Amino acid sequence: MLSGKKILVTGGAGFIGSNLCEYFLQNNSVLCFDNLSSGKKTNIDPFLSDSNFRFIEGDIRDYDTCVNAVKGCDLVLHQAARGSVPRSIVDPLTTNAVNITGFLNMLQATKEAGIKRFVYASSSSVYGDLAELPKREEKIGNPLSPYAVTKLVNEHYAQVYHRLFGMEVIGLRYFNVFGKNQDPDGEYAAAIPRFIKAILNGQSPVIFGDGKQTRDFTYIKNVIHANECAASTQNQGAYGKLFNVAYGTETSVNELIDVLIREIGNLKPQISNIKPSYMPERKGDVKYSQASVDLARNLIGYNPHYSFDAGIKEAVKWYVENL
Repeated sequence: MLSGKKILVTGGAGFIGSNLCEYFLQNNSVLCFDNLSSGKKTNIDPFLSDSNFRFIEGDIRDYDTCVNAVKGCDLVLHQAARGSVPRSIVDPLTTNAVNITGFLNMLQATKEAGIKRFVYASSSSVYGDLAELPKREEKIGNPLSPYAVTKLVNEHYAQVYHRLFGMEVIGLRYFNVFGKNQDPDGEYAAAIPRFIKAILNGQSPVIFGDGKQTRDFTYIKNVIHANECAASTQNQGAYGKLFNVAYGTETSVNELIDVLIREIGNLKPQISNIKPSYMPERKGDVKYSQASVDLARNLIGYNPHYSFDAGIKEAVKWYVENL
């Protein structure tokens, strides 16, 4: 476990970022950097009274703010991004500005501050139209959305900074992360919280496509573990590399709905006879997704303990208690 470090978490008020702040705050100083465009102040309110926690409200698109944020830090966990494949198709310019210009600002500010370790969030979307399963880091397809393009550009920039400047960059390709603090509301909400809220409200969850599409749904505690592995590894063979962050299993969206109805029904027996409704599939969505985590296991010691079923049980319990 990392201890006694000063860690900058960009996007720290968001879903993944706030979970990282909470975990690393146990033994470190944490600086949360977020513009609150999608992150929520309520996610970090419990930490504001902790003397080892500090919040900077700012935008990664502003280079001077990035320079100020990294001062005195030992490492950076870069989670800030404009998420959602559909949103990137509607508004590619903003997605590009946040995810590419903002990423480069943070990378450059980190280098100029003399900070070596830069761990950043990439995405399984970079695998694009690659049909081969499981997805392995060395082979990707053509990107299917502007969002995927931005994440691919991030990976190239990070690798260039590793080669040119010796930065200890490590990219984590997240596969469909879920868990507490993930927002169920809004047009671009992720599937699992959106489905849970619909079912809790007695409504039919809406599936885009036939529901046979698959995902490697990954519980947030596995993602926290991956970030700690990447932040603390001394394996020089890991620097400049990309690693899948997943559990390594394939679950269809139809199967997901069945599990959610069962788990929510165990806690709220009045929930019954709910069936999904189907809408046309969305542009840019990957059809099938499953990761190999062998490389992360071998090079940074990633060993995910939370299966899809175990994670869903914890996530459902949290949403039942908090929605």
